[in-house]
Amino acid sequence: YNFIIYSLDAMILFRRSYVLVSLLTTAPCSAFHPAFSGVKKIHTVSTPLVANTLKSIGAAKNRLQPLRMGFFDMLTGGDPELISPEKALPGRQQKMANIDGYKNYITGKDLQEVPDGFEVAVFANGCFWGSEKGIWRLPEGIHSTAVGYCAGFSPNPTYEEACSGRTGHTEGVRVVFDPSKVSFVDILRWFWEAHDPCSGMGQGNDRGTQYRSGFYYYNEEQKELIEASKAAYETQLGKAITTEIAAAEDYDQYGGLWYFGEVYHQQYLAKPGARPYCSAQPQGVALAPFEEWAPEGLVEKYKPTLPEAFWKKHAPQKGCSVVNSPNEPIRVGEW
Repeated sequence: YNFIIYSLDAMILFRRSYVLVSLLTTAPCSAFHPAFSGVKKIHTVSTPLVANTLKSIGAAKNRLQPLRMGFFDMLTGGDPELISPEKALPGRQQKMANIDGYKNYITGKDLQEVPDGFEVAVFANGCFWGSEKGIWRLPEGIHSTAVGYCAGFSPNPTYEEACSGRTGHTEGVRVVFDPSKVSFVDILRWFWEAHDPCSGMGQGNDRGTQYRSGFYYYNEEQKELIEASKAAYETQLGKAITTEIAAAEDYDQYGGLWYFGEVYHQQYLAKPGARPYCSAQPQGVALAPFEEWAPEGLVEKYKPTLPEAFWKKHAPQKGCSVVNSPNEPIRVGEW
């Protein structure tokens, strides 16, 4: 009897502590904010307790919703739940400032343009800094890369809003590429191998719905390739992949799949003074050869352009090795 009483007391204390911490802080966001000069480091986005006390009970309840967990989830460190569209922040009509006319720091190309014959890929696999760098280093065919917020419910979110978990977005990468020079399959392989796709709502120490793994398709062929490669990689890893797979058009009702992030986040790891941070957790497992999992009818059209020798030398390694790699794209034949 005494054991039950003590257990209940401990449960109540634990729950109250969790609620207090949730009121004081939002989900962790390992990133930077611009200061008057240079960059200011921030590990968490916090809201003053005084401000919270001024909010209504209903607003406070809505704030906690994205971090809601069941009792057993709390005991075992379970993942937060994705906020529902009706409880997400309203967003805004104004697009991100200073994106119009912005040139990619590496390629020099306009961040928003998609030349005729080029295609777009959008994915998310942890903190977007390292995710973007891995792609811009591919030898050929990358017109531009960009970081931003995807697969959420609030139009034109800010970094702080996305990090709070209250918009439903995940930190993502948008790639504009020339399919005649780099295959969608090569980008897809880098995506799988550059993170742990089985880690639910987060990567490494970065936990929250804004770090969930996802790949979002623009046509049925992309969908077939993503799903087929997922099935193959899941078998290889021997555990369930939690990567979100959805159509870009599914988010039209929320203003669109993709919103560009702030300029100071774009190609961040290539800029002077950048902190070499990456939360991704590559598993060190190479995706099976394309021919073994390719959907029927797509083998020739999407044949990989990068040889196996490239992957043996430059594939993502455990520990998110990409952050310490040179910023320049890998030269053709440098393998």
